[in-house]
Amino acid sequence: MTTHAPQDTQIRSDAAGAGGRPSRWRPSRWRPSRWGRSRRALAAGGVLVVAGVVIGVTDPFGGAAATGGGVAGNASATSITHVRQGSLSAQILGVGALGYAAQPDGSPYVAVSRASGTITGLPGIGQVVRQGQPLFWVNNSPVVLLNGSTPVSRALSAGASGPDVRELNSDLRAMGYLTRSALRHSAGFFGPATAAAVARLQGVLGEAKTGSLAFGQAVFLPAPLRITKRDAVLGGNTHPGATVLDATSTTREVRVSIDATQQSSLRAGDRVLITLPNYQDTSGVVVSVGTVAKGSGSASPTIPVGIMLKHPGVAGSLDQAPVRVQITTAGVTNALIVPVTALLPQTGGGYVVETVNAAGVHHLVPVTLGLFDDADGLVQVFSRGLAAGQAIVVPAA
Repeated sequence: MTTHAPQDTQIRSDAAGAGGRPSRWRPSRWRPSRWGRSRRALAAGGVLVVAGVVIGVTDPFGGAAATGGGVAGNASATSITHVRQGSLSAQILGVGALGYAAQPDGSPYVAVSRASGTITGLPGIGQVVRQGQPLFWVNNSPVVLLNGSTPVSRALSAGASGPDVRELNSDLRAMGYLTRSALRHSAGFFGPATAAAVARLQGVLGEAKTGSLAFGQAVFLPAPLRITKRDAVLGGNTHPGATVLDATSTTREVRVSIDATQQSSLRAGDRVLITLPNYQDTSGVVVSVGTVAKGSGSASPTIPVGIMLKHPGVAGSLDQAPVRVQITTAGVTNALIVPVTALLPQTGGGYVVETVNAAGVHHLVPVTLGLFDDADGLVQVFSRGLAAGQAIVVPAA
């Protein structure tokens, strides 16, 4: 008969949380995401390595099955736990870096010069430049930052039209230099009202009020910028197409690399619990999931995941600080729940759990796998032969 440790191991699940919500994850409970690796081991269908015990596929109990489905002869130390019924959340753990959001692929925003001359002014590293403020200076003339996604390709003056003019008018309205009612033509037309608004902006910048923007006098980028690198040097020459500055946005973001096998589980909008370096927890939400896996050598391929903080003020001025994340990807209620360590792979495929009845007789019960909780090492199972409260065998702690 199988030998068991005397204590009863309790399964932790999200059933303890009110309304089925996941219990709070504290730093003291942090474990590497070994359950993500165990899932891949399960899918491989070869051997399952759990709690330091290698369980063979061909004869997982090291002995012959007894009549009536009972089993005996397990040489490994085991313990007893019980099937639970309740709510379960699928959670993925990771370690990321808290910083500032860049472009969706993680690359920085780049400010490119469209003018020729001498760089006579540059912002400092970490400085924030907002819409309508000088981004850098060429020949003592400011190059202004405007928000938009259309690159500057020409001078903007009376009579012009197109998406670049539409973005200019939108910027001028946002800065209070132009009203929608003042535009007699469409928002994409450079008319007298646009010229007057440009002149007012030029006056604030200390420039001649020409009412038009010369080619190279403005840079369109999607958001306020936080300077991270100066590619140009003060007093150096610049020319059209030369990179002057690298920057991020001012939005706080966590970037984390997640195993590529878990990409299909992740969605924009997934809830995230973030633990900061001072052990303070704060909430976040997934805003981007990479589609191109990266990996080198023997390292498993990963995908980048972007997470926005719901309360960015709690992060203070931290930049590139390591944080831990717990991403909740799905949830179920009224589920049968067992530890991943209770699963035994079978030679012909599929999995079983070892049950123990009141008489001490052991049986192998086939199960179908459902939702995984990578954080706590739990899995939802489906089986006609299992019920809540039923005793099952797991490796001893």
